[in-house]
Amino acid sequence: MSLAVAPLTLSTAVTSWTVDAASTALLVLAGGAYAWCCQRAHAAGAPLPAPRRAGFWSGIAVWALATMSMIGVYAPVLFWVRALQVLLLLFVVPMLLALGTPLTALREAGGAALVDKVLAGKVARALTHPATTSVLMLATPWLLYLTPWYVAALTNPAIESLTRIVLVLIGFCYFYARIQADPVPRRYPQMISVTISIAETLGDGLLGLVLWLGPLVATDYYLTLNRTWGPSMRVDQSIGAGVLWILGDVLGVPFLMVLMRAMSSDEKAHAAVLDAELDAADDASDEQAPPALWWEADPQLRDRFHRRTTE
Repeated sequence: MSLAVAPLTLSTAVTSWTVDAASTALLVLAGGAYAWCCQRAHAAGAPLPAPRRAGFWSGIAVWALATMSMIGVYAPVLFWVRALQVLLLLFVVPMLLALGTPLTALREAGGAALVDKVLAGKVARALTHPATTSVLMLATPWLLYLTPWYVAALTNPAIESLTRIVLVLIGFCYFYARIQADPVPRRYPQMISVTISIAETLGDGLLGLVLWLGPLVATDYYLTLNRTWGPSMRVDQSIGAGVLWILGDVLGVPFLMVLMRAMSSDEKAHAAVLDAELDAADDASDEQAPPALWWEADPQLRDRFHRRTTE
């Protein structure tokens, strides 16, 4: 088997494009639905903030680049390009889509009843539970690279299209439940999200070490490509391991910043609620306390008059 692609250079990286039917259909569907919701929400007097809309459209753009630019062209040929594609579809695209708050857009567009009904169900609670999303996010890269799934996705177009969709869906469930910018079935403390993110970073690092120092993945597949240019199979896989490990950690920094900001907002909201409760309690105690004379506010005068009245 030999894929008809030119050697990867700066020129071919810019000019190489492909069309992925499944990704195109999903991009048009997701983008069209989001645009319609934003338009309806704006007409209803509840427009989504511009940063939210920018986040969602950035996710759509990165999704298109990951599947139809040179990344989509060279992903079946070079291990490191495939690793970059997996990282974008599992991490970057879902995080940007979750920051775009699509459920909020749907609620403001008139779908509040539908969204609330779905979020109240047991399925939504199970899918967005920290244990569920964390296990899926941690296990997916390991299963993809260390099982026959990897070669099957490279050789079967249907499995490849399904894999891309699964990566985005798993990533979206993870970031939707962790960021909690949209309505969620149950809100969890952001400290849990920070802890999970650290564990996920360690898991990616360990996978990077396994791919860097371990045996070659999909050796027979890459040998049959008859590629005579570019890095060797060992160097190619080492670069891919670095992409998953180092670049994954670098891209995780903005996510941690989002979590820290959300944690700060939650603490401020919690402090405001406590202050309101304390103020209400003080007002209630003031209303129940009997009126006091002016001299009772001074401790020395209060004690002096108290002694005289008791003598």
